[in-house]
Amino acid sequence: MTFEYLKALDHSYTMQTYGRFDVAIDHGTGATLYGLEGEEYIDFASGIGVNSVGYAHPKWVKAVADQAGKLAHISNLYYSQPYARLAEELCTRSGMASAFFANSGAEANEGMIKLARKYSFDKYGEGRAVVLTLKQSFHGRTITTLAATGQEVFHQYFFPFTEGFRYAEAGNMDSVRQQDGEDVCAVMLELIQGEGGVNPMTADFVSQLADYCREHDWLLLVDEVQTGIGRTGSLFCFQQYGIQPDALTFAKGIAGGMPMSGVLASAKCAHVLGPGTHATTFGGNPISAAAALAVLEILDEMGPEEIKAKGEYIRKTVESWKAPCVTGTRGMGLMIGIGVQGEKSHRELAAQCISKGLLVLTAGKDTIRMLPPLTISYQEIDKGLAILKQVLCGE
Repeated sequence: MTFEYLKALDHSYTMQTYGRFDVAIDHGTGATLYGLEGEEYIDFASGIGVNSVGYAHPKWVKAVADQAGKLAHISNLYYSQPYARLAEELCTRSGMASAFFANSGAEANEGMIKLARKYSFDKYGEGRAVVLTLKQSFHGRTITTLAATGQEVFHQYFFPFTEGFRYAEAGNMDSVRQQDGEDVCAVMLELIQGEGGVNPMTADFVSQLADYCREHDWLLLVDEVQTGIGRTGSLFCFQQYGIQPDALTFAKGIAGGMPMSGVLASAKCAHVLGPGTHATTFGGNPISAAAALAVLEILDEMGPEEIKAKGEYIRKTVESWKAPCVTGTRGMGLMIGIGVQGEKSHRELAAQCISKGLLVLTAGKDTIRMLPPLTISYQEIDKGLAILKQVLCGE
């Protein structure tokens, strides 16, 4: 199939909900992708953080193939091994008490919001259901998670949005206090705002926020859809902030390319959702769960320090160029943002990178976002950085 024919199929038969870049991907190995005609691309995007162990990793491929040959789906009316083993691994590694499995980040966040509201209803009754979120946050594309997202640009078209959300300034405890009230049940935040521009929260703000939640019996909800599963240099980002959430969500990198997400709940929230209160048909899918177990095993073999070292190497290299269009770098581990300025927008710079063989992402209004596979080699990093330097430094 030619690229032009593929593009025509897309335009003829799919809803045009994505502003696709002018590139088609056919297959990949490691952190290197190939187009329909053999074009090579270094991947600094990993499917927006999904392909955490790269492409065609032998251990991941074997886990998926073996499970597909045994059981692809059975429904949550019955027990099966993969999801139960995965729940044990995630709870043991995170200090949480129970897991619920879903399919996407938005779906997981919906589940976490339901958990928070039911926790409050069970304990306090009606009238205590507001969830505070932060401005510049992003929590998903469903009606409820759009309402939870603290960006006005997403609050269009789909009225009426779900009620029960208020927004505070990120990093500003005075702003959080201004949104206080007897109707609040929880605060939900990303420890690094991904779509909002790769904006890490300060340790001081997070610590104060956790204390404030505890004092008011608000649940502290952490959206780790993008920051979780090794992305920032620990299994979950909260583990580098010295806090313990009441609940957290994960998705993207958990199954290395298979659709999967979930909610982890602390001991005090472990039994809030009971039979009939929440469900999803494909949650805990055996193939996705087997893939996730393989991902955890692969990350164990790497170790968190390798992820941190790769991220530091990328950021120091970019900063060393002193490119006039770069305002700085930020992030943790292999979740990296490069602030840009000048005549070309972040999207124009990303398109230029792609045309030269490097896949990157954008975030916020002025940020090039990089989420490489965690298994990316230094040789692939150097190839990608060479292209990025050409674009940012005009070489």
